[in-house]
Amino acid sequence: MNDGKNFDIIILGGGPAGLSAAVYAARSSAKTAIIDKSMFGGQPSNYLELENYPGFKRIGGYDLMENFEEHADMFGINKFPMEEIQSVNLTGDKKVVKTLNGEFTADAIIIATGAQPRHLGVKGEEEFIGRGVSYCAVCDGAFYKDKVVAVVGGGNAAVEEAMYLTRFASKVYLIHRRDELRADKIVQERAFKNDKLEFIFDSVVEEIIGDDTVKSLKIKNVKTEETSVLEVSGIFPYIGILPNTELFNGQIQQDKSGFIVTDEKMQTSEAGVYAVGDVRTTPLRQVITAAADGAVAAVFAGHYTDTLKTSQKQTANIKTNN
Repeated sequence: MNDGKNFDIIILGGGPAGLSAAVYAARSSAKTAIIDKSMFGGQPSNYLELENYPGFKRIGGYDLMENFEEHADMFGINKFPMEEIQSVNLTGDKKVVKTLNGEFTADAIIIATGAQPRHLGVKGEEEFIGRGVSYCAVCDGAFYKDKVVAVVGGGNAAVEEAMYLTRFASKVYLIHRRDELRADKIVQERAFKNDKLEFIFDSVVEEIIGDDTVKSLKIKNVKTEETSVLEVSGIFPYIGILPNTELFNGQIQQDKSGFIVTDEKMQTSEAGVYAVGDVRTTPLRQVITAAADGAVAAVFAGHYTDTLKTSQKQTANIKTNN
């Protein structure tokens, strides 16, 4: 086995949870690697700014995650960005991660693979991704200068991204299936004061219509069941997230939505396997809670690997003495 790819702890995912775990794992002298299918930083790298991360009144998402990575680099972690993972075996004492570039093994795995935007699942959505359908306002908002767009959802992400889009678009519709928003009150107050925002409550998108690009939406009022057509050049769904757990399904306990179930130590149902951040069942998904999860998991993963090594040494000594 190539010892260059044999570690005490492997962290899958380089967002805030994974990078925080890397800092804590490496500081405990565990031989640590962090693997991600893309560049490090995760979803927060796409956030325009955060104002609820302690210590920073306001900071760009990319800047914050760059700080996270630089902090982890202080401890000499092994980084493997842009690795296409083919399979992960979480059972047994040695956990195995197979990528196109070889096989990695570890005594403990910390899953920090995050989540991805939930799709609307309506006609035209897949067809127009990248041509009017986007799941990242910060990434694509500038393409809609002086145009009319729609955001779907009622939580913090939907409302905040809708407000961000008003920097470019001439008008932004916020479509929500309920009669009131779920976003924090302070976020709602800011949104209701924005003249370029118009709210369409009690409504859902039934179809995305266009030719080369999005031209309009078919909308249904869930109370009256009346349908109408709304002319827009783009649509940004923010209706929730789905966990990135395809590699682990069937190996560890998950809830009905697919999120990984953990205890307070971030331990999963499989010994030596921990889950952190958006990928696990948790009442709050924020950068700060993801970072806290990573710290907890790394500490207890370190305890686990230390115990495993002690047990292995004792077994080797018994064999030697016999």
